[in-house]
Amino acid sequence: MKFQALLYFLLSLFGCDVGRSTFVDRIMHDGATALDSRTVVEAGVARFECLSSASGQCYYTLFPRECATAHAKGEDAGCLTKPIQRFAVADGDTRQIAGLRDFRLCVSDEDVAAGAGCRVQAPNAR
Repeated sequence: MKFQALLYFLLSLFGCDVGRSTFVDRIMHDGATALDSRTVVEAGVARFECLSSASGQCYYTLFPRECATAHAKGEDAGCLTKPIQRFAVADGDTRQIAGLRDFRLCVSDEDVAAGAGCRVQAPNAR
């Protein structure tokens, strides 16, 4: 345990982030759980776990972290349509992706395009 703490300290001196972040998302519809998801990010590896979904899939959209700040300020509408990744994970399954560090996470039980504010985007008028 002491060795691990020393290793993390030494890595932090070189600018390596080995912190851990956990995101839990739950969506309720009429008192029932429609989606239950957990995402853990540690040392640049993100693990997306779809614990349960009424649709059978958890739909993930990942945006650059700066999109959340820009969206809150009403700026940079262009980043709202450019997710880093978009994918689905089956109910009860997990997906692991290496190399992810600063991202904004949106999760849904429906296969719809989400903006950086995690709101459903209106279809483009043609």
